[in-house]
Amino acid sequence: MKKLIVLIGLTFLALAFCGNIASAADAAAKDAATVQHERLVEVTKSDGVGLKGIGGGLAAGLAVVGAGIGIGRIGGGAVESIARQPEMAGTIGTNMIITAALVEGVALFAVVVGLLAIL
Repeated sequence: MKKLIVLIGLTFLALAFCGNIASAADAAAKDAATVQHERLVEVTKSDGVGLKGIGGGLAAGLAVVGAGIGIGRIGGGAVESIARQPEMAGTIGTNMIITAALVEGVALFAVVVGLLAIL
């Protein structure tokens, strides 16, 4: 029991000491944050070609991933529907192709917009 009380006392003492260090670190961090903010402003004022490339690539990539997921779900639902009602295969297949084409069109539009963001 004595060891537990000593351990708790040492823990509080350490936390109090770390609190003083943290406040000194906060003062230094404010100066570092100011310097970092100034650097960020300089980067933002530059032409930002690298950031444009990252943004355009992310936009195009997310559009393709979203379209892939959408078309996969459309195809999976169509196959499941055809398995349940084989006599409706023609109608389901036609509707599946039309819907997949619409999703693909939106994805291609998003890819073009993402790539235009780079230019």
